[in-house]
Order: sequence, then structure tokens, then C-alpha cells
Amino acid sequence: MSEPGNAVAENPMGLLDLYDIALPDVYGYLLRRCHSPAIAQDLTSETFIAAVDAVQRNRVPSLSTAWLIGVARNKLVDHWRRAERDQRLVDVVDGTVTDPADDWDRVLDGLLAQETLANLAPQHRGALTLRYLDGLPVRDVARLLGRTLGATEVLLVRARRRFRESYELLHGQPEEEEEQR
Repeated sequence: MSEPGNAVAENPMGLLDLYDIALPDVYGYLLRRCHSPAIAQDLTSETFIAAVDAVQRNRVPSLSTAWLIGVARNKLVDHWRRAERDQRLVDVVDGTVTDPADDWDRVLDGLLAQETLANLAPQHRGALTLRYLDGLPVRDVARLLGRTLGATEVLLVRARRRFRESYELLHGQPEEEEEQR
């Protein structure tokens, strides 16, 4: 059975059909990132519950494994945020709070990268996110995007170039280049 890639309206049973195909990919994606089978199972369930909700609300741009991986990524980020909040609470109770200013450079770099990604075309943003933020090998990125390996490698080259151009346009030249001038 081939994976549905068109709008949900064309195949109302599409999510059910996709479930069998995408479940191993979604679970594997989550497990590789959280390293806990129990958490990966919970997040996989949350992913498919969110997918059902999105289908019912007709808010699915394209029903595919790649879209479900995006939903799973959001669920994982939510999980990490909850865990970080919980840890901060524990640190406050234990009296081991660290100065948030120590992380300022890392936070600023992350914000600049997010802003730059947000300005890219969706195919570039998706490819870079899967490859570099999610750490997937190029062959997995290709499979999730429904592209050949060669086409995905070309897409990543172009996406990196667009990212660099967008970053320089939004935030100026990188410091190393400014120092060389």
C-alpha cells in the first residue's frame, strides 16, 4: 500500500491507512531522541491523537509520514519544555538555581537560527530541520520528504546556501568575516 500524500478530503480513511505505515517511523524518530521506550510510546500516542484532532478540524496540509514526524517533533519539544520546567522547579526547591544569564549566548544563537529558518521556503526549512535539528541521516530525510537521495542532497545544499544568505541579510555578516575585513 502506498503512503497517502494528498489532501485528507480525497481519502477520509487516510489517517487510518497511514497509521500502519507511519507508526514505526514516528516511534523510531521519538525513541532516537528521548532514549526511553516508555516516553517514546507516550509521545507516539500523543502524536496520533493530535493527528486525529487535526484531521477532524480539516487542518492537515498533506497527510503523510513527514507531516506526522513534524507533529511528533512538536510533541517532543512540548515534552522537553515540561521536563525543563519540572527541573527548574526541583532546582528552586533544592536551592540549586543557576544564573540564566550564563546561557545567554546559546539562547541568542538559537533565536537567530529560528528566525532565519522561519524565513526560508518550507521545503528548505523542512529539510534543514530534519537533517540538522532532528539529526536524521540524509537517506531518512529523503524518505520522509518523498525524494531521491540525490535530490535530497541537492536540496540540502541549496537550503544551506539560502540559510546562510538569509542569516546574513537578517543579522549581518558573521563575526569572523567582519574581522577579516
